Amino acid sequence: MPRTTTGSPDPAPDDVRDALTPRADQSSQDLAHGLKQRHLSMIALGGVIGAGLFVGSGAGIAAAGPSVVVAYAVSGLLVMLVMRMLGEMSAAYPSSGSFSAHAERAIGPWAGFTVGWAFWVLLCTVVGLEGIGAAQIVTGWLPGTPEWLWVALFMVVFCAANLAAVRNFGEFEFWFAALKVGAIGLFLLLGVLAITGALPGADSPGTSNLHDFLPGGGEGLIIGLLSSLFAYGGLETVTIAAAESEDPVRGVAGAVRTAMWRIALFYVGSMAVIVTLVPWNAPEVLTRGPYAAALDFMGIPAAGDVMKVVVFVALLSAMNANIYGASRIAYSLVERGQGPRALGRVSGGVPRTAVLVSSVFGFGCVLLSYWRPDDVFAWLLNMIGAVMLVVWGFIAVSQLRLRRRTEREAPERLTVRMWAFPALTWVALAGMAGILVLMAREESTRVQLYSTGTMAAVLAAGGYAWQRVRARG
Repeated sequence: MPRTTTGSPDPAPDDVRDALTPRADQSSQDLAHGLKQRHLSMIALGGVIGAGLFVGSGAGIAAAGPSVVVAYAVSGLLVMLVMRMLGEMSAAYPSSGSFSAHAERAIGPWAGFTVGWAFWVLLCTVVGLEGIGAAQIVTGWLPGTPEWLWVALFMVVFCAANLAAVRNFGEFEFWFAALKVGAIGLFLLLGVLAITGALPGADSPGTSNLHDFLPGGGEGLIIGLLSSLFAYGGLETVTIAAAESEDPVRGVAGAVRTAMWRIALFYVGSMAVIVTLVPWNAPEVLTRGPYAAALDFMGIPAAGDVMKVVVFVALLSAMNANIYGASRIAYSLVERGQGPRALGRVSGGVPRTAVLVSSVFGFGCVLLSYWRPDDVFAWLLNMIGAVMLVVWGFIAVSQLRLRRRTEREAPERLTVRMWAFPALTWVALAGMAGILVLMAREESTRVQLYSTGTMAAVLAAGGYAWQRVRARG
């Protein structure tokens, strides 16, 4: 069968890893290459604009005040470094397994198993969370309709879309992303006009809202940093999707190279606009959301309703992307011998069994939202709160080890290179360690850290045991 990667044979230091490497690259060999460059470009743009930006930023502003801009900038720099490392490996070795396949190649099968299944659990859980969030918006529009019914409807629609063909996923994401990019772009334009006094009906506040820059002190900044960090989830999808595109290397390279300005513009830029226009302690920041509060200041009619539509679209987009990402990660793990073979069945270029299994938890949330509508959201969030840090840690260690090996044995694969290697890789690892310490200090995030740590330890032990059993068999 043809390989999905190009270039020289994979460099590997021993026979065991030589045997594992082809499977890591071949995880997408039976998948359809139905994603066009326009799909991938818009997925890269839209993937950075998630519901966490529109919803979760209010808590960060309330805790950190105007210094939330610094919090988003610092966490954004860390995410840029992670994306650059991931882009380097994904451009060199495109795979639907993305960082899981890279971890297996660089560290060993147990590492690929651990980070792959941890991410799969994260995506499957988040699909349910997003379905519940979208259903809550709809029940606000249509009072009296059951929340669980809307979760079920959304799950059916996106499960069916992902079962049909990968181009369906691409088309859904293209238009979802276009709407999100258009909305945030219009918000930034109106915000800049309001700040400069050029927007009719809105008096410029100047810098009056920025005088109390650090109202919560260092503790407030820490809370803002932690809340901002997890708003960046979703950037990894483009490296998974690239393996099913017409030109994986070009797609990954383009997405990674534009990550810096996307993060700076959409996240840091919008936070700067909001805290300049609206007092950080205004009740509307939490009750209506920071974007709606800013639009209200600008005199935009029905600002709250406008933002509800945007958040609704962002949640549906994330549901679609996460069902896709979960199914491809599961498929790649199975192709590399790290899961039940049934999940690896491909029909019509789509791993349909993996799509169905990856959607099961979302459908389970239909029952959870029926039985426990009041606390299911917080319970699910605590379960997977720190998984992204586990994923980022494995990405950094994998890049640290794989870069030297690739430079030595296949330098032509390095079409994307990590900046200032290895210094910035070590800086990123130090930053992640620092965030783990901060999470352990904060009562609100300590449970998430311990829950995720337990899950990662169990998966690592399971991956090691699985590897030993396969070696004997």
